[in-house]
Amino acid sequence: MYNHSKSLIKRIPKLFLFLMFIIFLTGITFSQEKNKRSDDMKRQEIYKEIEQTLGLVPSFFKLVPDRSLELEWNLFKTLQLEDSPIPNKYRELIGVGISAVTKCRYCSYFHTEVAKLFGATDEEIEDAVHYAKSSAGWSAYLNGMQLDYDQFKKELDQSVRFIKAQSKK
Repeated sequence: MYNHSKSLIKRIPKLFLFLMFIIFLTGITFSQEKNKRSDDMKRQEIYKEIEQTLGLVPSFFKLVPDRSLELEWNLFKTLQLEDSPIPNKYRELIGVGISAVTKCRYCSYFHTEVAKLFGATDEEIEDAVHYAKSSAGWSAYLNGMQLDYDQFKKELDQSVRFIKAQSKK
């Protein structure tokens, strides 16, 4: 019996550590569950605001993780919906051009429809796409030909000065 008591005493630290580990894990689980409920409540509040603003919660917002949903929604509102130094119509026309160059059909559809929402005409949308095509084409050509960048800058600066001088006459 004495040996059995000694054996039990030796095992107490291990038993204690095991019990503390179980308590620790249980605490983490409860804490995670509490945070999950809190995140769900926050998500629902953000969804409510999105729906009040857009009429629905688009599925792409439903894909955003809890930890960044508020950040992404605030960024979206700021960049896509609020006024800025560039009027919304022109910002969206820039988006149309970028979407064309990056070949993103989601972005292309989004920016085209929102540009129209802000008053862009079909002619303005076509012009934005054509301008983007031209810029991307020249970029590919100049980079592919490895044109001397300093020479390019020098010539462009000279041309800008000439055009400014001509406009003063």
